[in-house]
Amino acid sequence: MLQLVFVEPCIPGNTGNAIRTAAATGTHLHLVEPLAFSLADAQLRRAGLDYHDLAVVTVHPSVAALWDALGPARVFAFTSHASTSYTDIAYRDGDVLVFGGEPDGLPEHVLTDPHITERVRIPMLPGRRSLNLSNSAAIATYEAWRQLGFAGA
Repeated sequence: MLQLVFVEPCIPGNTGNAIRTAAATGTHLHLVEPLAFSLADAQLRRAGLDYHDLAVVTVHPSVAALWDALGPARVFAFTSHASTSYTDIAYRDGDVLVFGGEPDGLPEHVLTDPHITERVRIPMLPGRRSLNLSNSAAIATYEAWRQLGFAGA
């Protein structure tokens, strides 16, 4: 199972969309506090529609707690400042895809954490700062799942 991580997400609709992506792909969604919203937030519930019961979502109080829960795994930190494209990775079952919250992305302490296997990026045209968080997570999750043969679909 792929592991999708949002570190300190700020926009409930993006997390709701990620819940739908997790449900549709069988990916485990991990949220690292602090969250800028409640999991009962109406925007989160609306974006996730009726997929909340179909997704596996775990909330962790810190990045350290996340690492403890995940155990040894390959961890790919998504950042616009990386040189390796997300499509250059040969994904494996159990890989962890880590994204930072809006609007600043992953904090430096996560990007430099020794658990990070590699920093990767989703290519964009020059002069563009970033993609929407839930769109980025969906792009990466589907590429990893595609490489795994859409296991379970």
